[in-house]
Amino acid sequence: PALFMENARKGSIVSRANSIGSTSASSVPNTDDEDSDYHQEPYKESYKDRRRRAHTQAEQKRRDAIKKGYDDLQAIVPTCEQQDFSIGSQKLSKAIVLQKTIDYIQFLHKEKKKQEEEVSTLRKDAMALKIMKVNYEQIVKAHQDNPNEGKDQVSDEVKFNVFQGIMDSLFQSFNTSISVTNFQELSACVFSWIEEHCKPQTLRDIVIGVLHQLKSQLY
Repeated sequence: PALFMENARKGSIVSRANSIGSTSASSVPNTDDEDSDYHQEPYKESYKDRRRRAHTQAEQKRRDAIKKGYDDLQAIVPTCEQQDFSIGSQKLSKAIVLQKTIDYIQFLHKEKKKQEEEVSTLRKDAMALKIMKVNYEQIVKAHQDNPNEGKDQVSDEVKFNVFQGIMDSLFQSFNTSISVTNFQELSACVFSWIEEHCKPQTLRDIVIGVLHQLKSQLY
């Protein structure tokens, strides 16, 4: 028994020594593994990361474009200039910028229509002046060609006949166009009749017709 116990004690000592050795060995750093980690390949961006980055860049560009658009509107539209000094340098909101832009565009449309109407009126006046110019030139030319023709031959009665012929012609259209149901309708019809039947070209035709008729009666 004494020999058996001695052998068991020796075996226990050897076993503990082996375990200590294995523990020490495991605690020693593995230089091969460290070298392999140190020389790993550089990180490769995944497809998902690339899509996320591209989406972020596109979104930023879109926001920059929108901001530039609003800034341009504020610079172009006069009504977008800051008028309320109580709020200092506070920028106008996008909703206000859009509303002021809409109001300004509507104002420009009204101004354009007004100017077009003024241009149309000026064109009519210019046409009437051209007609009068041509008539006066014809009268002057006729007087220069025959300076003594018709001298002292036109009496007051002839002038009255010319006036009467013009008025009679105008009264025919006036009588057929004017309604006398009430004063308001009469006023509206009078202005409508003037615009329709008292145009320079219409009056010119009436005067020429009256003069031709009197000329045939006199000669």
